[in-house]
Amino acid sequence: MPGLVITIAQRKGGAGKTTLAAQLAVAWARQDARVAVLDIDPQGSLATWVKLRRARLGANATGFDFAALPGWRASQWIEDRARHADLVVIDNPPHAETEAQIAVRAAGLVLIPVQPSPLDLWATEATFKMARDERRPPLVVLNRVPPRSGLTDRVAAEITKLGAPIAVSRIGNRVALVRDDVRSRCRRERRREPSSRGNYGIRRRGPPAAESAHRG
Repeated sequence: MPGLVITIAQRKGGAGKTTLAAQLAVAWARQDARVAVLDIDPQGSLATWVKLRRARLGANATGFDFAALPGWRASQWIEDRARHADLVVIDNPPHAETEAQIAVRAAGLVLIPVQPSPLDLWATEATFKMARDERRPPLVVLNRVPPRSGLTDRVAAEITKLGAPIAVSRIGNRVALVRDDVRSRCRRERRREPSSRGNYGIRRRGPPAAESAHRG
């Protein structure tokens, strides 16, 4: 059975795609999943992060297979890795239309990081449309969420109106995540956690009553 291909996409730059890709890749690898990661963003931020990680841990100790390729070369790489990996994570460019579509088309799930701001919300409409046009299921991840902000709930309500499901977990606006980027590590690497192979934590929010139980 081929692995799940997860494309992290957002038309707006600076939404946290690369950080999300890196954190998920390492977290899943630490759960003994076979993970492959692809950076098709010409900016190459994820490739730089992996280079630092290899320098710190050793070339064969990053925890996952990795490549940085232009979008037009991505399809074959994704297809090959999906035959052997449990999860294939793709860091998508924000503005390159053709490359973004290639990665979304290859996905079994499109993760869309959204910060609680009107600018991110407007950009999400275009990203959600791309996923819908390619008939790929989207899942919005609320990112850099401040601890107390009514705007977050308003943005979440607008996303729900678009018909896009929202992940149960919200990512806080934490300095620790920035430190992790600098140190090329994952949050879970700060402490040892038990393995739970096959449970990769991808959950969508349920009806409003269930949503309130999962917040925090």
